[in-house]
Amino acid sequence: MKSILRTTVSAGALALALCAAPALAQDAKPGGSIVITYKDDVATLDPAIGYDWQNWSMIKSLFDGLMDYEPGTTTLRPDLAESYEISPDGKVFTFKLRSGVKFANGREMTSDDVKYSLDRVTNPETQSPGAGFFGSIAGYDDVASGASKSLAGVTTPDPLTVRIELSRPDATFLHVMGLNFAHIVPKEEVEKYGADFGKHPVGTGAYSLAEWTTGQRLVFQKNPDYWRAGVPYLDTITFEIGQEPIVALLRLQKGEVDIPGDGIPPAKFTEVMADPEQKARVVEGGQLHTGYITMNVKVAPFDDVKVRQAVNMAINKERIVQIINGRAVPANQPLPPSMPGYIKDFTGYGFDPEGAKKLLAEAGHPDGFDTELFVMNTDPQPRIAQAIQQDLAAVGIKASLQSLAQANVIEAGGTENGAAMIWSGGMGWIADFPDPSNFYGPILGCAGAVPGGWNWSWYCNEDLDKRAAEADAIVDPAKAEERYKAWGAIYADIMKDAPWVPVFNEQRFTMKSPRMAGADNLFVDPVHIPINYDYVSVND
Repeated sequence: MKSILRTTVSAGALALALCAAPALAQDAKPGGSIVITYKDDVATLDPAIGYDWQNWSMIKSLFDGLMDYEPGTTTLRPDLAESYEISPDGKVFTFKLRSGVKFANGREMTSDDVKYSLDRVTNPETQSPGAGFFGSIAGYDDVASGASKSLAGVTTPDPLTVRIELSRPDATFLHVMGLNFAHIVPKEEVEKYGADFGKHPVGTGAYSLAEWTTGQRLVFQKNPDYWRAGVPYLDTITFEIGQEPIVALLRLQKGEVDIPGDGIPPAKFTEVMADPEQKARVVEGGQLHTGYITMNVKVAPFDDVKVRQAVNMAINKERIVQIINGRAVPANQPLPPSMPGYIKDFTGYGFDPEGAKKLLAEAGHPDGFDTELFVMNTDPQPRIAQAIQQDLAAVGIKASLQSLAQANVIEAGGTENGAAMIWSGGMGWIADFPDPSNFYGPILGCAGAVPGGWNWSWYCNEDLDKRAAEADAIVDPAKAEERYKAWGAIYADIMKDAPWVPVFNEQRFTMKSPRMAGADNLFVDPVHIPINYDYVSVND
């Protein structure tokens, strides 16, 4: 067996690092508190369930997994695992756990907790949108079908050892172990709270939940027993709920808020960037992101590929990018440009309203049709949806807008007949890990086309699923380019079926208060999107 200690990454992951490892402030002061605002309340803090950009980084600060990433980068490192070994055939992973790690309830974590957590996230009763990520673990199919409650491939030789056997080689498996869905939870707390565990989270993370007043605030407090030395810096973080982004910006300018969680309002972006004092506090972060429109292939008339292709041709992406002050580039395929597998010379569907009308007529809709377009109700998403609505109307498609809270849009998308179309803005896909496969399984693969899933187009192509598994079975780093080429071909074929309209690839912008001045104490993290709270500090 090949022994791999500390950090192991694929050549692709190294090439994909979005920023250099940050020089964490040597003089960062421990202590202090910050205030972060959000318009909408958090849906859940259960790592098996939570799957939006708002709760993603919160969950990462409450829980840990076997793997994580160097702060501010896409470089993997062991987390709750102290070390790990991989068998020569790439199918058996043996993790040695850190000793003395405690949950927030005071109990020490063991290998049984790891197995319980993996069994739980893959159990259909949990309705985890991330269950499909674990499809390569031996016994997954039996658990997914309900034939078993336990993953046969996950065993615990002793309290600090976890052995995970795969049914097939999986080039992404270590990344999967760094996902929120693979974070470790204590069985007794899950059983105590049941479906409400997401409101009473207990993990091994840098922070624990001290308060959650629905619709008002959440308060995180520092974990005094956190196993990683030196972090977190802050004593508490308060998330204030119900703040419109423009109000949050005004409060930031007054010194009442430290981070506007929903980012800089587009209507104020130009003003902020023109003011040197404010611009100096703007933080820009790279992210592997695609914003897209989904069309539910189970719902007429979107069960007709010509209709879906027509919608692709109807959307003026350049105009939409202008709405967000040029903070993105138009997209023509699911993958963002900086992701391996992206096809640089891919043409996709150009803006062609007349061509769209012709296709609609061929599909039996010469006069168009009526439908609904769901959208998150935080600016600028409704304005983007209005632009989409206007583009659709120009080819005869009359789409009524359903502007709802983020959680309600997510719920509609995860219901088979819940939403005919969704503009994913504010919820658009940001890679869980830096690999092309991540833009497939949860949002375009058959495993994600389930109740509660994130494949809101309900698109399932079993042939592509087979090709995806074959691509991920290429584990030899020397064959990385072959694997990426295979993934590029998969996404090109997806675009022929047109379950999506890829609209743009966006950068992340936010701001920090003057008391958080300094490059080292706040970064927009490419994996802990939007912010890695564990490494945030204040100067006072």
